[in-house]
Amino acid sequence: MRAVIQRVKNASVEIDGVIAGKCDVGYMILFCAVDGDSESDIELLARKTANLRIFEDEDGKMNKSILDIDGEILCISQFTLAADTKKGNRPSFINAMEPVTANKYYNMYCDALKANGIKSVETGEFGADMQVSLINDGPVTIILDTDIWNKKG
Repeated sequence: MRAVIQRVKNASVEIDGVIAGKCDVGYMILFCAVDGDSESDIELLARKTANLRIFEDEDGKMNKSILDIDGEILCISQFTLAADTKKGNRPSFINAMEPVTANKYYNMYCDALKANGIKSVETGEFGADMQVSLINDGPVTIILDTDIWNKKG
């Protein structure tokens, strides 16, 4: 399971000319479920997301979490994070989880973020053609990958 976390001043997603979701100060997250992920990865990723300390404290150090600043989240499904670019120049998406389960996991991740104390979690629409706008704060961008955490050694 992969998530690209971008610290933002604000973000929004538009579908067919209509704003479908938005957030103010917080995270814009691109989320991807890949083959081999399980439901246990969802809680791990949500807990790490909620407690990640990438907001500045009074001394200018990244010491505060999104919970500490009462921030908001815009979470977008993004199967292209499963791209395999080892061969050739055209990415393969064979590692992306099949859509029915991937959509289920996407919704479960958004619910788990709320269960971990995030006050506002808005979304795009799974599988839709979306236009995402954001003001990246910093910029600060962090990649979380449960596959890396689950490997032994």
